[in-house]
Amino acid sequence: MLERAAARVHELMEPTPQHHWPLLSEQAGAEVWLKHENCSPIGSFKVRGGINYIHELLDARPGTTGVVGASTGNHGQSVVFSARRRGLEAAIVVPLGANPEKCAAMQARGAELVYHGKDFNEALDHAQALAGERDWHLFESYHPHLVQGVASYALELFGGVADIHTVYVPVGMGSGCNGVVAARDALGLETQIVGVVAQKAPAYLHSFARKTPVSTNTNATFAEGLAVRIPHREALEMLLSGVDRIVAVSEDEMAQAIRDIFSCTHHVAEGAGASTVAALMKERDRLAGKRVAAIVSGGNIDTQRYLQVLAGKTPVVD
Repeated sequence: MLERAAARVHELMEPTPQHHWPLLSEQAGAEVWLKHENCSPIGSFKVRGGINYIHELLDARPGTTGVVGASTGNHGQSVVFSARRRGLEAAIVVPLGANPEKCAAMQARGAELVYHGKDFNEALDHAQALAGERDWHLFESYHPHLVQGVASYALELFGGVADIHTVYVPVGMGSGCNGVVAARDALGLETQIVGVVAQKAPAYLHSFARKTPVSTNTNATFAEGLAVRIPHREALEMLLSGVDRIVAVSEDEMAQAIRDIFSCTHHVAEGAGASTVAALMKERDRLAGKRVAAIVSGGNIDTQRYLQVLAGKTPVVD
């Protein structure tokens, strides 16, 4: 199943690189590899899940004419990238104040943008209503078909780098992290998987600790991909079965990781994409001498925020 999904993904995109970076390794005291999902066609790992999801959707419901999704940016780009290639209309509901450059990218790919709500979860509620009104398919934010698609990047990583002790993966809704779980288990590896969340969006941190979904009232992080208040029960169940631990990183730690990634690799990472390097550095004492990997899940940080971070500041989200 994972190989079939990967074959679909690779029809539309090349594998992204994974590189060992000596300067990051010096800082961490470990052999550090980065999986560069910031190099995908939309600058995010999300595209992989969308490709597989749309393929499965049209196999099951060939009469589908349009899809509606909710997104802070990268998931929406995946939806429209995948839907338009199969001749479907795509409407994306984004929260007010969403990353303007991600919104522009969605529109350039042919999305109809609908602005609604203060955050992702309010946008999702509206997307559900809009799908009903139009009789379009609601493009899920977490689904097994998404997990199968994004698992392709983990298959690439494990196929390209042997004997990885620990992989750090961002946790937004959970498809990216669970894709690594699925690939690790399918390959029979013993690699530890560490999920990473923002301290200001701790829903999955609390949910993992209590082993039941725990919603929060806050997700005021500049890492848009981690800004989730309400965890997905099915995603949590898979995390609980396959993830070693969840680590929370601060806004300052993510900003520093963005700077570290640029100075050590000259790659651009957004907050969620850099969160894994922040967590790796936070846990450097337990990683000494080991081969470790961090998923740079995306690079779609807006220009003004990136300039702010490179100037040594940390973006503040109300």
